[in-house]
Amino acid sequence: MNEQTEAMDQLTNAPGEANNVAVAQQSPEIRTMSAAISPQTGGGGTCSCGGEVELTAGSSMVSYVYAIGRVEARFPNLSAEKEFAQATGRADTAGKTDQQIFHAVLSKRENRYLVRQLCWVLTIQGLETYLLQPRDPAGIDLLVEAIRPAPTPNDIDVVIGLRGPIAPPQMCNGLMVPIVLFDQIYSFNRDALIKAIPKPEKTTEEQFGPAAEELFNRIMQMTDNAGATDEHRVLNYLVMRYPAIYAKTVEEFSKDFSLTGVEVRSSPLSSTRNIVDVIFAYTNRNTDFTEKFFVRVDVTEEFPFLVAKMSPYYDR
Repeated sequence: MNEQTEAMDQLTNAPGEANNVAVAQQSPEIRTMSAAISPQTGGGGTCSCGGEVELTAGSSMVSYVYAIGRVEARFPNLSAEKEFAQATGRADTAGKTDQQIFHAVLSKRENRYLVRQLCWVLTIQGLETYLLQPRDPAGIDLLVEAIRPAPTPNDIDVVIGLRGPIAPPQMCNGLMVPIVLFDQIYSFNRDALIKAIPKPEKTTEEQFGPAAEELFNRIMQMTDNAGATDEHRVLNYLVMRYPAIYAKTVEEFSKDFSLTGVEVRSSPLSSTRNIVDVIFAYTNRNTDFTEKFFVRVDVTEEFPFLVAKMSPYYDR
């Protein structure tokens, strides 16, 4: 399976998918479930940390995260670094770059204990934003997949999970950022993602590619998008899972309209559910006439999902 196909599968077949009628929703148990982040004891999927941190999903200290950034592995202490060096000495390293060796050592099944010893940091726009912990031991494989043997500036990691308290200084060599217990990580290349988005009819690659990239960059550059607020979670969800926003942007560009605004508002339909409207504004380059379109999304639980497809929006 090539990179474009993998990116498209992630865009259309993952939890919270926009076009899937039977969207997987978070189970009711999440409000009472407790998860512990504790030092590695040899059997779980958590890192070797200092003190134990209790994280209760229903408490006020936890919120949902839908973040887009880059996953990096760090050594929490000198002991872990020396142990990794010993494992590297047993590997075939001739002719490989340091990054290729790092990836090869972590990928070996017998070295999974090293993966659990490392600190896993999500950086967003170059800033260290979260420390990652899997809620399930199988999440270890997702962390390894996020480490590329040949990384590029266009690599993307999408992290979905629960945001907990600030990490204690002994957890990752003094780094004190919020902990995220993740349920899913998607790792792919931005160019492959854009190429995998279905193009509208009568639209060429030369038209679609730059328009899709501009929309993606516009949302990624919005201030302080750490994926922890409802506004940022829904924007990140749409840019990763809802191809219609790209098609609409290309259509408006072809009509000589510019993308002039992206706004998130609480929906009038919000009552027992947390529903938001995302409004896209396009302004004609010659007449300054503005057209608005919106999409409605439910962000009540961990996985956002589509409520209403993109439609014209009228100011009230």
